[in-house]
Amino acid sequence: MAADNSTGDLHAPGTLLSVTDIIVIAVYFALNLAVGIWSACRAGRNTVSGYFLAGRDMTWWPIGASLFASSEGSGLFIGLAGSGAAGGLAVAGFEWNATYVLLALAWVFVPIYISSEIVTLPEYIQKRFGGQRIRMYLSVLSLLLSVFTKISIDLYAGALFVHICLGWNFYLSTILTLAITAVYTIAGGLATVIYTDALQTVIMVVGAVILAVKAFNQIGGYEQLEAAYAQAVPSRTIPNTTCHLPRADAMHMFRDPSTGDLPWTGMTFGLTIMATWYWCTDQVIVQRSLSARNLNHAKAGSILASYLKMLPMGLMIMPGMISRALFPGRLGSAATPSVAGHPRL
Repeated sequence: MAADNSTGDLHAPGTLLSVTDIIVIAVYFALNLAVGIWSACRAGRNTVSGYFLAGRDMTWWPIGASLFASSEGSGLFIGLAGSGAAGGLAVAGFEWNATYVLLALAWVFVPIYISSEIVTLPEYIQKRFGGQRIRMYLSVLSLLLSVFTKISIDLYAGALFVHICLGWNFYLSTILTLAITAVYTIAGGLATVIYTDALQTVIMVVGAVILAVKAFNQIGGYEQLEAAYAQAVPSRTIPNTTCHLPRADAMHMFRDPSTGDLPWTGMTFGLTIMATWYWCTDQVIVQRSLSARNLNHAKAGSILASYLKMLPMGLMIMPGMISRALFPGRLGSAATPSVAGHPRL
């Protein structure tokens, strides 16, 4: 029998939502707006420090939650589950690598940034090396990287969710998602962003825990996952290839340096360099830590984020693997997302 290679319309709206589903989604958006407006009203926006660094008065728990949420956008949430379904556990290395680099942020980098009395990383580069041109170059480069590697992906994933669930026009969904975010972000500055990030973290973790518990309960526990995953061959395949077959090393975190898709050498050494760039020198991340009321709160925030970065293995990646085992007929090679080249490490 010939393999069915069609993947269908990936953007086609799915099953109509129930009234309860619509209420939950409406409450979610309303809660985000409420937290955004509340934090915007109480934020001190009259100074540069007040707007861009939340007045340097943030406590540890919203900082840690915001550090986590800033890296775990909708694109990464979906991508980790998809990469888990496609290749197994090793993609968790992107998350676990951050656990110790975050500690370097608070104990090594933030004290230097604070002593330099900076507001942005391009400002630090100017103070460190001199010259206005290098500051402008880094500002433009950071902005372009953020737009093309993070914001665009998160907007696409969020708008795709709204489009599929509610059946709204995809471009209208994109504009609405962008507009809602812009309303409280521009109005409230960093304080608003951090508090809404904290809310997103709570919703994300609670939702992921519920999903993981139900997924493991349905498959029969962790003991059954390896056997079920090994047998999860999709109904849609590409002839004369083996890419549709589950990887033999799917349950291994450290993979062969020659034949592994994520070799342990690169994941251990190369990824650490890239993770240090992102977690310790990226404006989006460092700005959260610089908003701390003192160094102790910055350190505690990094510790909280470090613990939270351990969760995606069990809350996102394994449920993705379970989805492949439970629904192999819906898995197609061309439709499987991946974060193997994900720039936010």
